[in-house]
Order: sequence, then structure tokens, then C-alpha cells
Amino acid sequence: MYSFRTKQMSVPVITIDGPGGSGKGTIAMRLAQNLGWHYLDSGALYRIVAVVAMERAIEADNEQALGELAEHLEFSLSFTGDNVATLLDGIRITPKLRSEEAGVFASNIAVVPAVRAALVQRQREFRKLPGLVAEGRDMGTVIFPDAKLKIFLTASVEARADRRYKQLKEKGENVNLSRLFRDIEKRDIRDMSRSISPLTPAQDAQLIDSTEMSIEMVLEEIHKLLEEN
Repeated sequence: MYSFRTKQMSVPVITIDGPGGSGKGTIAMRLAQNLGWHYLDSGALYRIVAVVAMERAIEADNEQALGELAEHLEFSLSFTGDNVATLLDGIRITPKLRSEEAGVFASNIAVVPAVRAALVQRQREFRKLPGLVAEGRDMGTVIFPDAKLKIFLTASVEARADRRYKQLKEKGENVNLSRLFRDIEKRDIRDMSRSISPLTPAQDAQLIDSTEMSIEMVLEEIHKLLEEN
């Protein structure tokens, strides 16, 4: 019998994993637009849970409450021009997701088994024709291990901190570059050392170091890899 799962598995997927600040979000969104494919920002899902958990005063160690929250939240992601709008219960919450506080809390709850279990299938549901570009930290290793092309995008801590600093300054936020550098280092260590789905390249992933590369250069490299596959 030809099941929905079988049909879904036939949809091509490109995964872009990597640490925070490597540029994977911008690259994945631009690539999805270029190809006319769907786009999944997996980190946004964890940030949604983080934002609501903070608003409801749910602590990071309350696994049952966090798991139930992740399982039942109603949200959607959609393109609006060159950006992705995140809706929670029909209300746009994108700005809240990009705060440093939400990022730190999301990283903390990403190791909670109940949260990960609840979000695995919800992420896989983004796999629809004509294709999907999915970015995160375990897209190629756990969520879509059969992906057509797997990219692991990285950059030096210095470059990533500088990029984040400029992004936040453009938004008018008061930020400290040294603190951003330390926060990124801590998050890298936490993401790479966690027992559940640690940040690591898939064995068949193509590694791209974007430290000295522009967005256009990275996209050009990925399109070349697509032609080869």
C-alpha cells in the first residue's frame, strides 16, 4: 500500500546544519526562495516554545509541562518578502523569537527529551512537494537522514559574534561584542556536548566554512553541489 509516509519520503530535502551565527538561516531561506521550495527554520520552533514557556513562567527543568506545550502549540511559518513570519495562534511573534533571552532559553530546553520528541514529527510535516530546505542543528543527522544534500555550515566564533552584533545594532539594541562572543562559545559547547542530538556534521555532509564568504558565495557553492548530486 502506498502510504502518506512513503509519499513524503519521496520529497527532496536539503539540510543546512551548523552553529548559531554561521549564516544558515539566511542561506536556507534564500536557497528555498531560489528553488521555489518550502522552508523550515527548526530553531524557530524551539524559540516559540521558549517564548511561551517564559511568558507562562514554566521552568526549563519542568519536562512534562514543556513537552505538553511543544505538542499542542498552534504555529505557522510563512514567507513575507525576504523574511519569514512566525505566527502563534494567528498572531505574529517573530520579533520576540530573535531576542537573546529567547535564544538562550531555547538552547536550554532543546536538550529536554519531551520537547524534542514532540517537535520531531512536527518538523517532518514540513516535508512537502516540490521540496524542502531545512536548517537547524540536527536536520541531517536526526530529522531528515535521507536528505538529498546535507550541508554543515560553520564560521569562526569571532565572525559569528561580529555578525550577530551588527544584526542587533541595526535593530537598535544595546549589545556588547565581548559578551556575545562568550555567549556563542558557551552555546557551542552546550550544543556539541548534549547527550540528545548533539551538534555534529552528518557523516555524508558537505562542510562549508563561511568565515570569509559572502552570502552569494555560499549560495553559489551550494548550487554547485546540487548540480553534482
